[in-house]
Amino acid sequence: MNGTPWARGRITGATGGPRLLFGRMYEDCGIELGVLPATGARVLCIASAGDTAAALHRAGHEVTAVDLNPVQLAYARKRLSGGESVEGSAERLMRLGRGAAAALLPAWRDPALRGFLTLDDPAEQVRRWRADLDTPGLRRLMRLALRPSGALAVTVRPSFAAVIPARFDVVLRRRLERTVTGHPNAHNPWLWRLLAGTELPDVDPPSAPDVRLVEGDVVDVMERASRGGYDAVTLSNVLDGPGPAFARRLRTAVRHAVRPGGVVVLRSFREPGPAGAGWAARDRSALWGVVRVVRLGADPAGTEDLRIEPCDI
Repeated sequence: MNGTPWARGRITGATGGPRLLFGRMYEDCGIELGVLPATGARVLCIASAGDTAAALHRAGHEVTAVDLNPVQLAYARKRLSGGESVEGSAERLMRLGRGAAAALLPAWRDPALRGFLTLDDPAEQVRRWRADLDTPGLRRLMRLALRPSGALAVTVRPSFAAVIPARFDVVLRRRLERTVTGHPNAHNPWLWRLLAGTELPDVDPPSAPDVRLVEGDVVDVMERASRGGYDAVTLSNVLDGPGPAFARRLRTAVRHAVRPGGVVVLRSFREPGPAGAGWAARDRSALWGVVRVVRLGADPAGTEDLRIEPCDI
């Protein structure tokens, strides 16, 4: 679909056809599981690497997973059928960042980093974060990589670079501290993926072969759905990149496809507004600045405002 840069299947400026973007997912499905009914909901989600779809299916929900990128969808199908995880473009970028940190900073090397990740006391975690990991060396390295003129900004496509906060080095460090302050590392698979590039020990693979997979744009899928055909949609960060016209179309499609009283979950890399982190503080992945959970009003006109805009999710 022309309305979204996700149609290219690439987050970097490289030319060519679509490629695998995500080998794993970095969205805490505990958000979705915490707001959905205990079982039996009809849920539409973004397929990505399949982790969220699998978690929702294991919880007893009827899951449809959609992806515009045929390479990503094929990977999700294999992974949901028991296939091994592999690196996507996102993991390669993160691996380069972790490698640079490990080369310069001893606390970011094994086994010191794994020692930090096995902590289960947030008070000790934040003490260790401030003393050992969030050092002047890390700050210099992140400035070089994550500021507007840094390596990340010149690597990713302009439409995605525009979403990254201007001082993303400071922002990301703040989000990491928020996460280790609020959630035990030892039970946080999303933090293990982000900081170590590996799975938390004893985490089951995302096997769920009965998930329905659909290739296409999520807006098209919702527009073609029966009115109120879903109890919930979880849309990842589909608005990070597209412009206002896509956002308006998405809002209309959501109101068509999700029943009154249904739930909508959206995420964004952008910084939150004056209300603060809100639901983003509950998402254990540490990446998100905005996580919106909206329950659609029973009144067709909407008793709760569903604002879906690129700058105000």
